[in-house]
Amino acid sequence: MAVRSWLTGALFFRLLAISASAAWSVDSSETEKGLAAGVEHRRVVLIETAGEEKATIDLALFSPKSVILRVADNPAGEEDLASVMKRTRGVAGVNGGYFDPQNAPVGLLISDGKLIAPFRKARLLSGVLVSAKGRIELLRAAEYSSRKTATAALQCGPFLVDGGKAVAGLNNTRPARRTFVFTTADRAAIGYCSSVTLAELADVLVASGFKVQRALNLDGGSSSAFWFAGEHGVISIPEQKTVRDFVVVVPK
Repeated sequence: MAVRSWLTGALFFRLLAISASAAWSVDSSETEKGLAAGVEHRRVVLIETAGEEKATIDLALFSPKSVILRVADNPAGEEDLASVMKRTRGVAGVNGGYFDPQNAPVGLLISDGKLIAPFRKARLLSGVLVSAKGRIELLRAAEYSSRKTATAALQCGPFLVDGGKAVAGLNNTRPARRTFVFTTADRAAIGYCSSVTLAELADVLVASGFKVQRALNLDGGSSSAFWFAGEHGVISIPEQKTVRDFVVVVPK
């Protein structure tokens, strides 16, 4: 293109990267109350400014004061999300973190106060979801220290949103189904998104209107699953393969 004749290579690629970051806006939003107080389902459809792409997110929004966030372990791989939800009497859930071909968890895993797998230092495992004493936190790996009070913890990544802004440098070439967890000033959410790249998911969450402060990516692709029990019935997006663990919202 003619523009290359006067832009330096570094400046050109910087501008190219900026233009590749799509701007998103909310096209529609639907709300449904959950079967537990303080829990609701939101389905939000967002469109790219250019109108060429759409993304749909399903969220289970809740107040940590009203419910308990658990990590349900699945060591034998015998349960799917739907069966775990019934067993735990949960009102919402998604799949959890990474695992190896032998179904062993990759990264920190604490379930019902028991340490299942230790914290690991790895570039991909950049964040930790922690539930302790009625609080839900998303911590950078460097911010995490062993907490005896944690009843549930899950190490995953990458971080998607930090300080209300999309994290820079996320992959923008491999779209897939995604699941995630985010926090706001007074609420938290677990959710599922239709096929997008990690960079697109970060932009979508920032544009969603929920004032996301921090967001962490969970295991995606064929592991992605979402379940919600609402006043009009169950919303279920099943995983496509066996997974090691699940993040579950249960009533107090």
